[in-house]
Amino acid sequence: MIPWWRGRSLQARITVLAATITLGCLLGLAALAASSLSPLLIDSVDRELVSALGPAGADVSAGRPLSGAAPVTLRVLDIAGAPLDGGAPAGLGPVDVSALKAGQPVQRDGARYLGTVVSTPDGSQRLVVAGAGLVGFSAAVHYGGVWLVVVASIGALVAGFATWLVVRLALRPVARMRGSVRSLPPGARLALPDSHDELRALAEEFNALLERQEQASERLRRFTGDAAHELRSPVASIRVQAEVAVANPDPELAQETLSDILTEAERLSALLDGLLSLARSDAGEVPQAEPVELVSEVRAAVARLPAGVPEARVSSAVAQAWASAGHAEVELVLDNLLRNACRYARGQIVVSVLASRSSVRVVVDDDGPGIAPEHREKVFDRFYRIADDRARSSGGTGLGLAMVAETVRRRGGRVQVAESPDGGARFVVVWRAVPGGASG
Repeated sequence: MIPWWRGRSLQARITVLAATITLGCLLGLAALAASSLSPLLIDSVDRELVSALGPAGADVSAGRPLSGAAPVTLRVLDIAGAPLDGGAPAGLGPVDVSALKAGQPVQRDGARYLGTVVSTPDGSQRLVVAGAGLVGFSAAVHYGGVWLVVVASIGALVAGFATWLVVRLALRPVARMRGSVRSLPPGARLALPDSHDELRALAEEFNALLERQEQASERLRRFTGDAAHELRSPVASIRVQAEVAVANPDPELAQETLSDILTEAERLSALLDGLLSLARSDAGEVPQAEPVELVSEVRAAVARLPAGVPEARVSSAVAQAWASAGHAEVELVLDNLLRNACRYARGQIVVSVLASRSSVRVVVDDDGPGIAPEHREKVFDRFYRIADDRARSSGGTGLGLAMVAETVRRRGGRVQVAESPDGGARFVVVWRAVPGGASG
């Protein structure tokens, strides 16, 4: 039932729901009206009996003959129920007579009676009874209920047709928009309706989706082209060096060639790791954040530096500084920043940790050639390298700083580059602090 229902159009589902709800409401009202029909008819008869019984009682009390008219029948009985008006017996039993004397209505043999006790001029008591037949009462109640059901069904059909028509008219702009989307050329956008309603909001959201999709496609094309360009160089170098090693069986030359191949393979491996990390970031794979103590992480990152690099020292005004991030992310950021600083520093690297109530900052300073102001915004782009007269060639993949910026950004932080006091480059990473995590 559910798959069939889901396979119907929105217009059909709304029409069926509206017709069903309308039918249920009208049938409920019909049942309520049918149940009230019998008491309504009885009340109508009782009102006629009361209106006829009042003048009749006054006539008997004054000693005048009864002047009743159809459809109400008037009778004068004694207290025991025997007729005193010369007519046939009324057919009322002792229980009925007692109820009439008490002012209660009596229904018997298809007729309804109402009575009252009055005194004649000579002081005797008389029971004046007004009666009316209930011919066709049961049939009226039955057919009235049937007609109410019929009217409810017709009303539900009319409501269903009206709903179908209204929904069809309401969805016509959606159908036109669907046709426009189907024939939309690349780079084009949907025309916005003049009315400021839900349809205009839908068109605006769809245009925004197209904009995001085109931006993502452009980033993917640029990323693919850059990745292919970057991968071509180490692969070609490995191939050429391997061909040289095969063509020259000299052991010393082969050992030197293998060393060069290992270097290029390590570069290729680092490039692939960076590409995978950025691909996971673009796919939205963000692990759960947790408190990370940055002072100890910075000391551990400095300890991981290989031998022979410029001296690196840690400066921190706090014993602990807790940030909201992930351990693997913090290691990636610190390792890339320190490797970048080691590549350009002449003599020393200083890593500082600063904490406040809302943020924790890690500052990496080196005494190298620094980064010119025109390059500071671009160094975090993927595969971007600075072609200048630095004393030391970068030898990197152009992905390290891009991974740093992307990793920090997805945690709500930021990365900035400026000039260090020693004349080199200063990288500042800002993470959100864990409340109550920093202590002096």
